[in-house]
Amino acid sequence: MLPTIRSLRIVKELSKFSGRTSLDVDFTLEEIKTLRAKQRYPFRDQSHNGVSRIITFEEYIAIALNADRIVGIYPEIKNPVFINKHVKWADGKTIEDRFIEILKNYGYKGKYMTEDWLKQPLFIQSFAPTSLVYVSSLIDSPKVFLIDDVTVLTEDTKQTYDEITSDAYLDYIKDYVVGIGPWKDTIVPPVNNKLSTPTDLIAKAHVRGLQVHPYTFRNENQFLHFNFFQDPYAEYQYWINKMGVDGLFTDFTGSLHRYQEWTTPKKNN
Repeated sequence: MLPTIRSLRIVKELSKFSGRTSLDVDFTLEEIKTLRAKQRYPFRDQSHNGVSRIITFEEYIAIALNADRIVGIYPEIKNPVFINKHVKWADGKTIEDRFIEILKNYGYKGKYMTEDWLKQPLFIQSFAPTSLVYVSSLIDSPKVFLIDDVTVLTEDTKQTYDEITSDAYLDYIKDYVVGIGPWKDTIVPPVNNKLSTPTDLIAKAHVRGLQVHPYTFRNENQFLHFNFFQDPYAEYQYWINKMGVDGLFTDFTGSLHRYQEWTTPKKNN
């Protein structure tokens, strides 16, 4: 498909995308729709490569709303600093403005666990705290502050991991978000692929009423620490029951759903 696309301009400031010669901002929507999805991990099923096209945000929402049951969504405001620098809308609005406009157009609203929220569950996530603070003035839906590795600065405020997980910062950000989404290895750091002593991040979040949704849980041995003996269900057991997280991100939703079915007490008829 790529030969049909116009000559690509090379973005000079690739930041953490260093090494890539083109990004989504290099294409029009029509051009993106000529591309097809490809599995990025070589050890996963490659048979679907080139079959499915890349869907838009509105098409993603439609999948949830057209389901035969209530299906929540958890979209991310992705790389807003980069997008707002390289994409300009005629009315001067930002990616955050467009993002919230689309959500509102499809009826998303309401604070966590309110009647409106339960009809169309939504969490808004981002690694950029200023984006979350800004959209808090646009919509009351729950937001989750994503936290990267200990070596990575926030993309907008250039703060360190220690700064954004400090008591003072958690006291600040809790006014804008319902939870945090840290990389799981920053909560319980591994040493030689074995879990070491957990940090106090979950406790610090919970004492402030913040949920904790760590990422990313994957079934393959490459991603499972030795403590779990190649068993992803043992990993779920550890994080949900021992560590007490409130939610989690997984590439294998079917596995998590089965774990929930197995561990949820059955109601007596």
